[in-house]
Amino acid sequence: MSSEFWLISAPGDKENLQALERMNTVTSKSNLSHNTKFAIPDFKVGTLDSLVGLSDELGKLDSFAESLIKKMAQCVVEVMEDAKGRVHENLLANGVDLTSFVTRFEWDMAKYPAKQPLVVVVDTLEKQLAQIETDLKTRTAAYNTLKGNLENLERKSSGNLLTRTLADIVNKEDFVLDSEYLVTLVVIVQKPNYSQWQKTYESLSDMVVPRSTKLIAEDNEGGLFTVTLFRRVIDDFKVKAREKKFIVREFFYDEKEIKTEREEMTKLLSEKKQQYGPLLRWLKVNFSESFIAWIHIKALRVFVESVLRYGLPVNFQAVLLQPHKKATTKRLREVLNSVFKHLDEVAAASILDASVDIPGLQLNNQDYFPYVYFHIDLSLLD
Repeated sequence: MSSEFWLISAPGDKENLQALERMNTVTSKSNLSHNTKFAIPDFKVGTLDSLVGLSDELGKLDSFAESLIKKMAQCVVEVMEDAKGRVHENLLANGVDLTSFVTRFEWDMAKYPAKQPLVVVVDTLEKQLAQIETDLKTRTAAYNTLKGNLENLERKSSGNLLTRTLADIVNKEDFVLDSEYLVTLVVIVQKPNYSQWQKTYESLSDMVVPRSTKLIAEDNEGGLFTVTLFRRVIDDFKVKAREKKFIVREFFYDEKEIKTEREEMTKLLSEKKQQYGPLLRWLKVNFSESFIAWIHIKALRVFVESVLRYGLPVNFQAVLLQPHKKATTKRLREVLNSVFKHLDEVAAASILDASVDIPGLQLNNQDYFPYVYFHIDLSLLD
């Protein structure tokens, strides 16, 4: 089955209920889609003018809600990092998968009372989603800052010997410390030059301590050697070493600094672990809330557009179609157009001939059909 749904409506009179039956028969026989009734309560309509305003507002709210749940789905992917295969376990609505929620949709009377004026219901949804977006920004910003700091530290630990931190490589025992005259330097030597280093390091400058070199770390390209010499010849030693392609790293052993760097890494790892659980739980709960709100917005859009299109008193039937495959959508559209063309002959004809303008309609022809139509796409991570 496709991850998209078509939410449509037609007038609820006898002729159109028969048209819906025809649609169900053809789509079932031709294996084009799975169709279910989509129950929408009777709302307080108010004036037609107010419905026109609400129609625009709901269009914007629909886009906002969809973009918010996509953002939240992406956040779940980013937060779960190593467990991406289990992302969909956290993208549920009321504890069930999204397809099941949409196909078994029931209006939540407790959260969004249908007895209230439509404007109040829409306002409740707007405020709810705006609050979730604000909280999402705050929570993800804090987590991403922490993650960024951690990644910077990890990057420092994962470069080559020339750029990476040495805090997790060096030991106190490898250095001459607290000496007024002597200092230990660290030198990067390419692997092919190891023997040349061993033969020449003592003579690169005066006052190099004999037999003071030691290989303390290696990567694919070379090794990190220590060498001890008198402080006064540091500059001369560096120049001579560079001439021989030995690179002296600007590093002096500072126990306090190394301890701070190690503690920072441990602290950030611990903080990330502490934030991970609560953030994932918050995302799971609020993704569900946002998705539920989004489908309620779709229901409201069908109601408002059906009243505007088919008039008063309110009498229409909404149906949810799930196309079987992307490949069948063109054929499905033809069937719907054929079944409902009597609702708007001009629109039906113009769909077949995209060059015909529909008088008085600002919509692109491709967005307008003889029946009320809204699209729901559940592929939120594409």
